[in-house]
Amino acid sequence: MGTIEDLRERTRGPVFTGGDEGYDEARRVNNAMHDRRPRVVVRCENAGDVMAAVDFARTNELDLAVRGGGHSVPGFGTVDDGVVIDLSGMRNVRVNPVSRTARAGGGATWGDFNAATHAFGLASTGGIISTTGVGGLTLGGGIGYLDRGLGLACDNLISADVVTADGQFLIASEKENDDLFWALRGGGGNFGVVTALEFRLAPVSTVWGGPMLFEMSDGAAVLSGFQDLIGAAPEQLGGFPAFQIAPPLPFIPEDRHGDLFTLIVGCWAGDPDQGQAEISKFRELAPVVAEFVGPMPYPVLNSMFDALVPPGLQHYWKANFVTELTDEAIQAHLRHARGMPSVNATVHIYPINGACHRVTPDATAFAYRDANFATVIAGMWPDPADNEANIQWVQSYYDDVSQHSESGGYINFMAGDDQGRIRDNYKQNYDRLVEIKRKYDPGNLFHLNQNIAP
Repeated sequence: MGTIEDLRERTRGPVFTGGDEGYDEARRVNNAMHDRRPRVVVRCENAGDVMAAVDFARTNELDLAVRGGGHSVPGFGTVDDGVVIDLSGMRNVRVNPVSRTARAGGGATWGDFNAATHAFGLASTGGIISTTGVGGLTLGGGIGYLDRGLGLACDNLISADVVTADGQFLIASEKENDDLFWALRGGGGNFGVVTALEFRLAPVSTVWGGPMLFEMSDGAAVLSGFQDLIGAAPEQLGGFPAFQIAPPLPFIPEDRHGDLFTLIVGCWAGDPDQGQAEISKFRELAPVVAEFVGPMPYPVLNSMFDALVPPGLQHYWKANFVTELTDEAIQAHLRHARGMPSVNATVHIYPINGACHRVTPDATAFAYRDANFATVIAGMWPDPADNEANIQWVQSYYDDVSQHSESGGYINFMAGDDQGRIRDNYKQNYDRLVEIKRKYDPGNLFHLNQNIAP
């Protein structure tokens, strides 16, 4: 299958090449820093389309990019003069309320997933931004509001439909292709195109949560106090501390719009009657300047910050796992956070203890089961003229806090220049991942990712 015409004949979804109507829209990704021109974009509608696109890329020896939600900060969802498999036409989510499971297409977002599951009062660990792809987040591990109680997204994965580098369709689960299933849970997009994912669900409907803003002068007390609190809190309590420039929102005093704050975004997913008391523990850490906290449907909290991350921003991120927020680490955060370049940029420090720690480090590819936090320095801004200065801010911040962090980081938050950290990211699991890569993708067709080379 060597020609574009052959590819079009074999696919149900549209195939875009340069000059086609819709090509410019089809090639666009969220991170505007990556303005690339693929030879072909296949907007797949089913697994057969994916199989055809994989065969086309392999036969023609073209670079292959796989796009789920399209958020990939390093631009792994697009490529110059190669093939893009766009899964956005595969967004269906089917819920089985009896078995408490949900099956999501490879292009579904967490907004799609939450809309379907919330109708039954159910949820699974998703991300923080609802426009994030279900597949991409899960394959990297899957940190979110509910992970202290339910585990990572990958811990709730039951099975995955996968198209491998030879164009074959496989089901990966504990019972079938269990080595592939192990690798998918944290190993990223290295092993194939995941066309559907099945998850375990839990009863989560109304949560207590939302953001609280504290003065930067109280930042050290807030971060230190959060660490102590979350280390001993019931596992239904989630959320994270952050640094954020205040957007012009009604609950923030108008004269404070544009000021930098330390935040805590809380999420209590247990008994709603306990919610107010549990979230109030955060208020005891320092005086609250402003807050938007209360009971709300879980999908509302999960989409609350979407407006700060619209398509078309410039993105450059860095990430670390952290065992302890030492006083020195906290001071490093405070020093660099004061240079926050835009209202879109942010720094989040996600707790990954609780249920995440009950999975052994070798049970899935996600290796850092002893880390207590995952930090992301999310550089985001609208004007490409600011790229050099703002990338330098992210790099300087990262260099400083890395001295107080683990050697590896969460692959979903990493930049394209982090390939040298792959072994550190997987620690004792790296060699096994290489063996599985050699089995399922010996030619490294799936290399546009945080790549595990065969």
